[in-house]
Amino acid sequence: MNRTDVIVIGAGHSGLAMSARLAAHSVEHVVFERGEVANSWRHERWDSLRLLTPNWQSRLPGYRFDGPPDGFMTMPEVIQFIDRYAAFVGAPVRTGVNVTSVRQDGDGFRVMTQGGEWRCRAVVMASGAHGIPNVPALAASLPASVKTLTARDYKHPGQIDDAGVLIVGASATGLQLADELRASGREVTLAVGEHIRMPRVYRGRDIQWWLYVAGILDQRFDAVEDLVRARRVPSPQLIGTPERATLDLNALTDRGVQVVGRLVGIDGRRLQFSGTLRNECAMADLKLGRMLDNFDALADASSVGDMLGTPQRYAATRIDESPRLAIDLARERIGTVIWATGFRPDFSFLQLPAFDHKGRLRHHGGIVDVPGLYVLGLNFMRRRKSSFIHGAEDDVRDLGAHLAAWLEDSSNVVPLRARHARRAANSRG
Repeated sequence: MNRTDVIVIGAGHSGLAMSARLAAHSVEHVVFERGEVANSWRHERWDSLRLLTPNWQSRLPGYRFDGPPDGFMTMPEVIQFIDRYAAFVGAPVRTGVNVTSVRQDGDGFRVMTQGGEWRCRAVVMASGAHGIPNVPALAASLPASVKTLTARDYKHPGQIDDAGVLIVGASATGLQLADELRASGREVTLAVGEHIRMPRVYRGRDIQWWLYVAGILDQRFDAVEDLVRARRVPSPQLIGTPERATLDLNALTDRGVQVVGRLVGIDGRRLQFSGTLRNECAMADLKLGRMLDNFDALADASSVGDMLGTPQRYAATRIDESPRLAIDLARERIGTVIWATGFRPDFSFLQLPAFDHKGRLRHHGGIVDVPGLYVLGLNFMRRRKSSFIHGAEDDVRDLGAHLAAWLEDSSNVVPLRARHARRAANSRG
């Protein structure tokens, strides 16, 4: 049986950042990756995707992306960035190793992989928040003649039949796919529920700059009243382009995208939509206005206010007086439905009492309710920025220190390294 102190599952940006932190603490560890380094970026994103965060935020511990500060990394650039970081930190990555189960075993864990069995004292799950697409149960009611894809399956417009497309979900992913498919000449319908509206640039500065200086990105998980709600907030309607363009529902309707409410039912070939579209858009507009009011107040109170552009407000989201509540798939010639309805982490390998009654992982800022078990990269895990690449820096500093202290705690059992030496001495005696 193979042994080490810590096993890190996942060689994306979070797992590699934790590897660098563990190395700084002189902790023996290995990183398992089911595919290649940056596997999900390589194989589970669409071709034209760019990061929503500008390049000046693209950093990992001790390492920064070398590109135009206000640009947005393409997928090939993200992959290269993470690849180079793995080499930069010398991470002990073993690719092509799929973890099939993690179980408690005495004072540590037994980790089964397709390549063999391992024993360790601690496990860090860094496989991220995008393991399994969230597809609603009603998807099973779609006629067999309709092609369905998730946002993970979609790569480019050439996959889509020459017919209409329904995209379900209007956060960042849904808007971007709607925009790309409409530009390809297809008729696109977008089903909209709760969403967060944001401009790309406000008063001459990227919206991420405002979120940073306002302290929003650094807001901690233990400083919010309703953490469950905060972790479920949709991703903002943003797109990263060289032009730093704003993409919202008004921009899409100007380009010919039809907007309807949240998909609530399927009856044969008839799709049914919620009548709350106007309310959902009005709420998003209201929250946008409040956010900009706060930014303006921040600018007025700071010494840089005079260096910013003038305050502005955006037109309300334009919605028909009577939005459509039903669509006939055949009549509208809709041949494809794309589920842009988010993701959830994949912890199917975890055979431990670490879940609540709803199947959610129980953790306190990444410290799981099983001693020696940690998680990284989840939405609002320790900070609001935890799921972003640059969010890994602070999170692994905190969790790496906690993990190292836990390993060294004299109240715990003798570390594996010492036990290995003791066994070796005994065998020689």
